[in-house]
Amino acid sequence: MKVSEILDQRQPLWSELEKLCDRIGGSSKGARLPAADIARFSTLYRSACADLALAEAWQFPPKTVDYLHRLVARSHSQMYRAERYQWRTWSEKVFIDVPAAIFQDTAVHIAIVFFWVLFLASAFLAHDDQIWKGFAEDVLGSEAITQMESGFESFQGRSWGENNLMAGFYIINNGSIGLYCFVMMLFIVPGFITLGKNAVALGASFGVMLRGDSALASENFFNFVTAHGPLELTAIVLSAGAGLKIGISWWFTNGYRRIDNLKKTAIETIPVAMCAFCLFVLAAFVEGFISPHPKANVPWSFKAAVAVITSGMLMFYFVVLGYPRSILAGYFGRGDQ
Repeated sequence: MKVSEILDQRQPLWSELEKLCDRIGGSSKGARLPAADIARFSTLYRSACADLALAEAWQFPPKTVDYLHRLVARSHSQMYRAERYQWRTWSEKVFIDVPAAIFQDTAVHIAIVFFWVLFLASAFLAHDDQIWKGFAEDVLGSEAITQMESGFESFQGRSWGENNLMAGFYIINNGSIGLYCFVMMLFIVPGFITLGKNAVALGASFGVMLRGDSALASENFFNFVTAHGPLELTAIVLSAGAGLKIGISWWFTNGYRRIDNLKKTAIETIPVAMCAFCLFVLAAFVEGFISPHPKANVPWSFKAAVAVITSGMLMFYFVVLGYPRSILAGYFGRGDQ
């Protein structure tokens, strides 16, 4: 029998087990389920364990093996869960399930590539004014560029009270940008237009300042944006990816009823949206309390170190922790032979 035929036969049972896990997880006591459902859950759980062993022995596609690992682990925790071990379940979700789901999320991949290609291209065109004469002025407007340069030329930091106020403002302002990208991506095409406009405008701003028409403004600009940039830009991309995932689910249902697929995808998108929210909050505090300090008080090297550390943490969480363990196990297994 072909692998595809086996997958087609087993997937309804895996989906049924997932739904039972949802029902058990939604109640404070698994015993609230009818006896017939509990018996069915046990049968499906044993069957999933057998499917996982079969998938590893027959070298099923890595995504399938990884999915079965998570399904069996989740079913196991639901069957033997206890309140005193609840912290372990949460740690598994936060440090295993969430990064793995985001790492394999095609919608997030699309948003990342789309945003960064436009951002870098816009920054390059704004910096090298010979390729597209007046590109930055066409995108941002000459008046806006003048205001931005004059604002950073005169920027000398803020008081502690102002930093408190601005941190709250950044949470609301940057969060609203992410929310707008998320909502627009539900409709796909307007979402790509919105994300594209943000990428081009931000890239042009960086390119103009990197061009250094005003040396003081350029120095103050990069002194300000360096520390919080990785967190804020990643949060925007994740927000767009979360919205795109839901928007795609409305059109490509994978055999589910449209409304059922929409509900299922919305639940799967929660970790992406929560990561974006956390990053927006972290970026706001960095932008409020570290970024505005002048170089005389907080050297740029410290802000660059913050950017490097946060970028490394993001890479570790989303890439290292998210990388499928079945593939890693295969690599290490081949190395031992």
